[in-house]
Amino acid sequence: MRRNPFRLLLLLTSIAVISGTFAQVSNDEVLMTIAGKKVTVDEFISIYQKNNVKNQPIDQEALAEYLDLFINFKLKVREAEDLGLDTVTSFKTELAGYREQLAKPYFMDEATMENLVQEAFTRSEQDIRASHIFVRVAPDASPEDTLAAWKKITGIRQRLANGEKFDELAIEYSEDPSARDREPNAQHPFIKGNKGDLGYFTVFDMVYPFESAAYTTPENEVSKPIRSEYGYHLIKVTKKQPAMGKVTVAHLYKAIPKDATAEDSLKIRLRIDSIYTMLQNGGKWDSLVKIYSDDKGSAARGGTLPKFGVNRMVPEFIEAIYQLKKEGDYSKPILTSYGWHIIRLEERDRVPPFSEMKGELKQKVIKDSRAMLAREVVTTRIINEFGLKEYPAAKEEFYAAVTDSIFLGKWNVSLADGLNKPLFKIGDQVTNQSDFATYLASKQKKGDKQTIRLYVNKQYNDFLQEKLLQVENQNLENKYPEFKALMHEYRDGILLFDLTDKKVWSKAVKDTTGLKDFYEKNKSTYMWPPRVDASIYTVKNPEVAVAVRNFLSTGLSDDAILKEINKDTLQLLTIHSGKFSQNDHPVLALIKWEKGLSENIPTEEEIVFVNIREALPSQQKELNEARGLITADYQNFLEAQWINDLKKKYPVEVHQEVLAKIK
Repeated sequence: MRRNPFRLLLLLTSIAVISGTFAQVSNDEVLMTIAGKKVTVDEFISIYQKNNVKNQPIDQEALAEYLDLFINFKLKVREAEDLGLDTVTSFKTELAGYREQLAKPYFMDEATMENLVQEAFTRSEQDIRASHIFVRVAPDASPEDTLAAWKKITGIRQRLANGEKFDELAIEYSEDPSARDREPNAQHPFIKGNKGDLGYFTVFDMVYPFESAAYTTPENEVSKPIRSEYGYHLIKVTKKQPAMGKVTVAHLYKAIPKDATAEDSLKIRLRIDSIYTMLQNGGKWDSLVKIYSDDKGSAARGGTLPKFGVNRMVPEFIEAIYQLKKEGDYSKPILTSYGWHIIRLEERDRVPPFSEMKGELKQKVIKDSRAMLAREVVTTRIINEFGLKEYPAAKEEFYAAVTDSIFLGKWNVSLADGLNKPLFKIGDQVTNQSDFATYLASKQKKGDKQTIRLYVNKQYNDFLQEKLLQVENQNLENKYPEFKALMHEYRDGILLFDLTDKKVWSKAVKDTTGLKDFYEKNKSTYMWPPRVDASIYTVKNPEVAVAVRNFLSTGLSDDAILKEINKDTLQLLTIHSGKFSQNDHPVLALIKWEKGLSENIPTEEEIVFVNIREALPSQQKELNEARGLITADYQNFLEAQWINDLKKKYPVEVHQEVLAKIK
């Protein structure tokens, strides 16, 4: 796990729990000079305000204390710089890693992202059942092929408008093979066609253009032709339902064999009806499932299936679940393409509120194709700001230089030798063909073969966007003062962490001689309060208390008593033995601290009594008894000593007249 470089920076700001108005003072005025480096009012105030509680008046004493902590912080950073810690490779690598993470939000338009997240949540509250008719057309299809596909899909839509049935046209014309019956072969058995019916789905279950069309098309209507990366779609929305959420159900299943006759099917129907009647008459679900269900895998678990969402089951199954209102409700027998089912609702997780889902939805949006909308806003802004000039003829030359070997991950960049013309220009930065060739070679991998033109175009667009974002990345500190300030804080925080670890934290742990010397000089600080050496017995009832007391009178040890009382795995007795102060257990405040057995102290459900072996006066803690506390105090001692040395080493000048203006 990456460490937190703000351990001391947060310590610095943690006392800044006051707020107020910083008035009549210019942000660029110099508040102080530390070892020759100027600190402006703006830098001081920006850190001061990070953890403030609003609407609290500024207390001059707290402000002075904060100022002292700020100076200490800056002194440590200056020491780290003088030691060259900011030139170490590990420091640069870590800071670059943080910068990469901090820069990411600047590459997506925040307003667009917020809209996409809100849109995703709104859609998550509704499930949709839809059918489609699909006409395939490749993303890089020629104008002629694209026009032919467009004419086909619009012709089908016109026939729908003229009153022809959607499912019949889906069987006849849809290029989604699931629309039609598929005969058995070596790969699969007979599969009945769905006539274009895709069942139920919700947000993120479909590609974004398809999803958007489905959610914006009214129920029982057909969308306009929609283009996705696969081709054209006509979408008929057959039902919209409040979201089912995630459910756990159990089912009792009776299969219908593929070769079942009408008589066989009737017998199975009568059997499932009789089982349903048994349930209604008080039959036990688990017993009936074990006896009658043909799903033997789930029958052993009472028919329970793994938790699933709306897109994981056939629509008839989902329709039945919608009707189940509470846990334990079960459906009437329902028929699916697999057979007959009786479904019982075990658990339902409704869609959580937006406040709980926002983070998860944002991550899904970022990983989804719709995130391109937020990136495109940024790249458009970059183009408008810096300017973009492309040279299409230079890109055209790559279609001949790239071969099918690139789909095997074996394309050689030497095939692009001689391609050195400008490819595009962003502001004053020119990117040449050779840069793109190197990029292509680095991105190639084994994959499905496609047309060279499609592949090159996609890689070119990705490359261009990467270069546009690089330009933005190079200018983040200049364009966004808050980013510059944050990076400065991360830089100082990492330096502070490294040096403080060396000077204080790790040193206190490793310097055993120094720790022991510190303890010897301050041992009177580490004292035990009055304690008792005792065993505390907690029992379930008076009879067990009598038995324990009898065992104690015979001199039996605590371990032996536990074995005798808690046999047969019954936990009738618990014993806590050791040295206790009064605050270590409530019962110790209710008894006399005298050697021997106390009286029984009844609680709501148990009885407690104590066997005091010895009452111990207040005494000094040994080093190994308080090592953690002593180490922490030693760290504070080392830090104070270090600060004193730094103040002697580096001159500090606070401009009091500027400080006085900060209210």
